[in-house]
Amino acid sequence: MHVKVLDEAVVERAKAAGLDALVYAPHFVRLPEIRERAATYSDDELLVVPGRELFTGSWHARKHVLAVGLDEPIPDFITLEGAMRELQRQDAVVLAPHPGFLNVSLTSADLAAYGDRIHGVEAYNPKLLARAGRRARRIVEEGRWPPFGSSYAHLRSSVGEVWTRFERQVERPEDLVDALRDGAPRTVGRRTGVRHQLRRLAEFAHLGYENSWSKIDRLFLQGTEPTHPRHIAYEGRFDDVAVY
Repeated sequence: MHVKVLDEAVVERAKAAGLDALVYAPHFVRLPEIRERAATYSDDELLVVPGRELFTGSWHARKHVLAVGLDEPIPDFITLEGAMRELQRQDAVVLAPHPGFLNVSLTSADLAAYGDRIHGVEAYNPKLLARAGRRARRIVEEGRWPPFGSSYAHLRSSVGEVWTRFERQVERPEDLVDALRDGAPRTVGRRTGVRHQLRRLAEFAHLGYENSWSKIDRLFLQGTEPTHPRHIAYEGRFDDVAVY
């Protein structure tokens, strides 16, 4: 929980690392496509659970929210309150990835405001270097949030670097949803050593690509995002909370 890439190489790496499940939650991809891809790569050895990392707010004031167990698609670029209200309506599991990280995350104030709707907070992912990692752990510990860990893999090499181990069986997507919603006992583990540190640096460096050429391409060179709230797929249901 959670990866941005999914192909045969990712599946092989996950199995080699001893993982039983992955949450596939790419940015700017609609839920039906995520579900189809997750089903394609699931088998008896590895469960791939569809999720959505929602991009709420504007580019300049964006906050990411990880959702698992969605019934219906939710677009990006809507207000945080609008997203939280819709997630509550669908009774989805709501998770806070990389808390307090740069300008892309829920803050301690956000977590306090929406505490009754949030089921877990990320305690570790490879992108959280030094100070950011300590801040995430402090937020989890001070708020006594159920923790989770993620490879947050934008790069295939990061898959299996971090994991969340539950004390109950997770064999279906519904099992994971229930475990998260129930606050089931779990531990967060990760690899250590020089190789892990190098992979952390590679993931952090990938932020430069995401926020430079990738951002320019998305904003100016492509058409309407498939997850834009005014896309025809959403039939105008989110126009009142759209920020663009």
